[in-house]
Amino acid sequence: MLEIFNNLTRRKEPFTPINPQNIRMYVCGMTVYDLCHLGHARVLVVFDVVSRYLRRLYGDKHVTYVRNITDIDDKIIRRANENHEPFGALTQRYIDEMHQDTAALGVLPPDVEPRATHHMDEIIAMIEALVGNGFAYVAPNADVYYDISKFAAYGRLSGKQIEDLRAGARVEVDESKRDPLDFVLWKSAKPNEPAWKSPWGPGRPGWHIECSAMATHCLGNHFDIHGGGMDLQFPHHENEIAQSEGASGSKFVNVWMHNGFVRVDDEKMSKSLGNFFTIREILERYDAEVVRYFILASHYRSPLNYSDQHLDAARNALTTLYTALRHVAAPAAALSNDYSARFYAALDDDFNTPEAVAVLFELAREVNRARDGDRARAQQLAGQLIFLGGELGLLDRDATTFFQGVDATTQDAAAIEALIVRRNQARKDRNFQEADRIRGELDALGVVLEDGAQGTTTWRKK
Repeated sequence: MLEIFNNLTRRKEPFTPINPQNIRMYVCGMTVYDLCHLGHARVLVVFDVVSRYLRRLYGDKHVTYVRNITDIDDKIIRRANENHEPFGALTQRYIDEMHQDTAALGVLPPDVEPRATHHMDEIIAMIEALVGNGFAYVAPNADVYYDISKFAAYGRLSGKQIEDLRAGARVEVDESKRDPLDFVLWKSAKPNEPAWKSPWGPGRPGWHIECSAMATHCLGNHFDIHGGGMDLQFPHHENEIAQSEGASGSKFVNVWMHNGFVRVDDEKMSKSLGNFFTIREILERYDAEVVRYFILASHYRSPLNYSDQHLDAARNALTTLYTALRHVAAPAAALSNDYSARFYAALDDDFNTPEAVAVLFELAREVNRARDGDRARAQQLAGQLIFLGGELGLLDRDATTFFQGVDATTQDAAAIEALIVRRNQARKDRNFQEADRIRGELDALGVVLEDGAQGTTTWRKK
C-alpha cells in the first residue's frame, strides 16, 4: 500500500484517496520570466514520477495532475519592462523554453496547465469570498489584504508560531496593512504595469491567491495532493491554505508533499554565489537522461547536491544499466517476481526511488550473468529491466543509441561506421600507421572504439 510523508502531519501515512476514481494532484509550477534552473528540474522530475506511479496504481483516466504557470507577478513585470516588451511576449517565450526542457528530461505533460492570467475571474471571485467571509479587508491604498488573525490554523503547515513571525516582521512605509504578517491578495494598479478590472479598482493579483484560485477551479475545494519545492512551504503554501479554506469553509488538501533543496558543491544554489545553473546549461554538458537519473538517485525529500563528480557518477551508473541491455534483444515486459515486488515496494514507501534504482542494478547483474549461459532468461530479465526502468522514465532508448549518442540510421553514425570499416581494413593490411591515423580521427569525434579479436565490432561516444 502506498504511503506518503505528509508535511501537514509530519509523518508517513497510508495514502487514502478522497475518491479512488478521481485522484487529484496540484503542483506549483514555474514563474516564467527566465530559463528553468536545476531546482525546477527537480520539482518537474519528482512529481512526474509521482504522477506516473499514481496512474499505475489507479489507472490513467482516474488521475488528474495539474501543474500551473505563473505568468504575472513582480519579477515578470520587471523583466518585461527591462526588455521593453509586452509581458505576454516574455512569458510565452519562456513557456516555450520550459516545454523544451521538460521534454528533454522525459517529463510527461500534466493533464492541465493553467495560467494565472487565464483565471482572473476565479481569482477575483475568491478574493470577494474572502472579503465577504471576513478574512480579508480593503486597505486605504485600495490593495486587498488577507487578515491572518482571522485564520486560527495559520502556521500549521510550516510549524511556525505567529508570535515569532510577528516579532521578526517589518512593515514597509507605503503599506497599509493592519498587521505586518497580513499578505496581499490584490494590488492596485501602478504606472507601467498590466491591470485588470476588479470591484476594488484596476489592479492585479498577488502571487499566493493565483495558486489557490487555479487549484480549486481545476480540482475542487478539497483534493488529494499538493506538491512543490520545500522553499514554497512558507509562506506560499501556508497562505494557500489560509486563502482556500477561508473562502470555501472546507479542508483544502489532504497530503502536502515537498521535495528537498538543491545545493551546488554543498552550498546553497544562488545567482549571487555564481553557482546557479539553468537546465539548458547542464544539458550542454550532460545527457538529459543522466540528469534525470541523478535527480532520482536521491530520495525526493533529501537535499540534492549538484557537482560534476555526482553527475559523472550518474553517467557511469546509467552506462552500467545500458551495458546490460547491449546485444540482448528484449521487448519491455512486466514480470511478477521478487525484483518487481521489491521495486514497487520501494515506490510504495514514499516514492523511494533510490531503493527502486537499486533493484534495477540487481536486475542488470542478473542479465549479465545469464547472457552467456541462458540467452532466453537474459532476454526475459532485460525486458523486465526496461519495463521497470520505464516506470521511472529511464531506459527508454535503444542501448546503441545511448552509447553512440546518435540514431544508428543517421548520417553521423554512417560516417563513423565507414571510418571503422576503413580502419579494420588498414589493420588487416598491416597498415598500422593508417589505422592509427583513423583512430585519431575517430577520437577527435569523441568516439571510443571497442576492439575484439575480429577487429572493432562496437563503438560508443565518450
